[in-house]
Order: sequence, then structure tokens, then C-alpha cells
Amino acid sequence: MREDIDISWLQLTLEAIEHSTEQLEDALLEAGACAVTLQDAADDPVLEPAPGETPLWARTRVTGLFDAGTDIEIVKRQVCLALGCSALPEACIDALEERDWVRAWMDNFHPMRFGSRLWVVPSCRTPPEPDAVNLFLDPGLAFGTGTHPTTALCLEWLGDAEVNGRSVIDYGCGSGILAIAALKLGAARAHGVDIDPQALLATRENAAANAVDQSLQVGAPETLPAKPADIVLANILAGPLLMLAPRLAALCAPGGHLVLAGLLERHADELEAAYAQWFELQPRAEREGWVRLHGIRRSA
Repeated sequence: MREDIDISWLQLTLEAIEHSTEQLEDALLEAGACAVTLQDAADDPVLEPAPGETPLWARTRVTGLFDAGTDIEIVKRQVCLALGCSALPEACIDALEERDWVRAWMDNFHPMRFGSRLWVVPSCRTPPEPDAVNLFLDPGLAFGTGTHPTTALCLEWLGDAEVNGRSVIDYGCGSGILAIAALKLGAARAHGVDIDPQALLATRENAAANAVDQSLQVGAPETLPAKPADIVLANILAGPLLMLAPRLAALCAPGGHLVLAGLLERHADELEAAYAQWFELQPRAEREGWVRLHGIRRSA
């Protein structure tokens, strides 16, 4: 290994053969992983899998990300202990050069248009339409830059919706991209909600970079005010969306809009059935197998 390379991360990858993906994920997190990613043999990741979510592949690789200063031999022993095995499952250890992969990501992150008037633009790029609504965002700690189909579906809805003067809740805000986009499009106020402290930090930083931090309240779910919002956005996953149905319905004002994303096409019928008691559901939108649901809250 070249001594002049700045190694910032180590990753330990295990294949789910004798152990389930959930067991491997838990073991890596217990051993101190900063993040865990699931991948199939074709390198198609599941972003932020929720507990109990089942990957789509017959064989899955589970990768834990560790700080470069981590003693990987200790990690391996801790993983074995957590799994109750004497030898580590088939494993691969790689070093990541942070400066290289961030720069490569930035080089391929171009301005993206959503709907008729919204652009997401990396800070190093010039907005293609300076007079349009431009949201400046760089890759960082939390999920959500507009490149994933679920985020894109929500941004497209916002880009064509009437949000001027409305109140907005972004439930599971990640990077804060949806709440920030709503504010830049004219929303009066927004709340960004997440259970991940890094997501809350990223949302605050991105809001400040887009000069909307004074109109955006950021916090855990219990910090939400009692008053329902005109627009509720939840770009998470099918399992949490199903569990949160009564909560999200209560957060949406009569006549207000609910936008759900993060679900695969095979989950859409079940989600629609769960929310139909509160909402007049609109036609689905689909992209690359992912679905966006939109409902209007009934008055009673």
C-alpha cells in the first residue's frame, strides 16, 4: 500500500451464508461500525435498510464501515463473539481513500431538475437556470441528495405542487433535502424530523447553506408541535410507513397532502390499504421499481 495515500476508512465485508443479514448487521454495529450497507453480487445497494427489512437477493454481502484507526483484528474477534462462532465467515477487508471517493462522487454529481421549477445543485457547480429555485447540496453525513429514485419522486412532486405559504413536515428527513426544497419553493415553515443525530446535524447545516434555517425546526419526532401540517412527506421504508400510518395521518391537516416514498412496488397495495381510511389516494408514481403514494386528508 502506498504510504502517501490518505486512508480514512476501513470496511469489513461479510457474505450472508451461514448467518442472516440481520445477524451480520447487528454484529458489525456492535463491533463499532459507523454504518452498514447491504449489497448483492451485482453491487446494487439497499440504502438504509430498516430492522426486519428483507433484501431482494438470494445472497447478500454485508459491509461495515470503520474509522481508519480501528484495529480490525479486534473487530473480527468482536464479530465472532456476537455471532457465536469460532471463525469469521468469508470476509474481505478494504481501505478507502476518502479524498478519492468524495472527489469522484462530486465529479459525477451534476445539477438535477425536478418538476417545472426546482433544481438541486452541488455547491461547486453553476446553476443551469440562475432564476429558478436552486437548492445547493453536497454529499455528506446523511441520506438524500436527489440521486436515489425515492428522493427524486418526492422532489418531483414538490417541484410541481402548490406549497407557497404552507406548513410542511419532513418525517425521516435525512439530509433535510425535502424540507429545504419546500421552503425554497415558498413554504411558510417546515419541521425536519429524524431519529438519527447525524441526520439532524446534516439538516441544520444544509438549511443554513440554503438560507432557510430560520424557517426550519429540526428535532426528534417527539419535538413536533401538536398542530397538524398542510403537507407531510415521509421518504423512509415500507415497514416504518406501515407502522407509522396513524401517526402520519394525525400529523396531516384536513385537506392536506401526504406524500409517501421509500417503498417498492410490491408494497404499494398494502400501504394504500393502510392509509385509505384517512386519505383520498391519488394515482401512484413509479421509478425504477420504487413507488410514491400521494393522498389528500379527508375532513372526517
